[in-house]
Amino acid sequence: MTPASLRLEMVYAAAADDARFEVSEVETGRGGPSYTVDTLREVRAEADVGDADLFLIMGIDQYDVLDSWRAPEEIPVLAQLAVMDRGGESVPSPPDRVVSVPVRRIDISSTDVRARVRDGRDVSDLVPPAVARIIEAEGLYRA
Repeated sequence: MTPASLRLEMVYAAAADDARFEVSEVETGRGGPSYTVDTLREVRAEADVGDADLFLIMGIDQYDVLDSWRAPEEIPVLAQLAVMDRGGESVPSPPDRVVSVPVRRIDISSTDVRARVRDGRDVSDLVPPAVARIIEAEGLYRA
């Protein structure tokens, strides 16, 4: 498994060129398992967001199993859920605090990125250039 510090470095690299994104170190600073509800509690408490809406972006695949997450009833209280449609599948009748977002399906997975790197194939069409440089420099995902 890639160390949290390197995963965080890749997130910073991926977000660096877009001022709309802000990287949070909440999860990497916490010891032990990390649960979304704990992250949302901490972000809401520490970010001084007041009554502003926080959005948790997730795919419909994760929304479909949200009931299996820790404290699932609290998650939409802490953040509005933005559920990305995938392959034409969408939230049939979104409840309050859930918005269905139609998106074009892009088949990119971390598993595919790691497999391509392991096989010596190019990943420039899957990750930002700065992230590809970190993967190369650190020798990540090699056999």
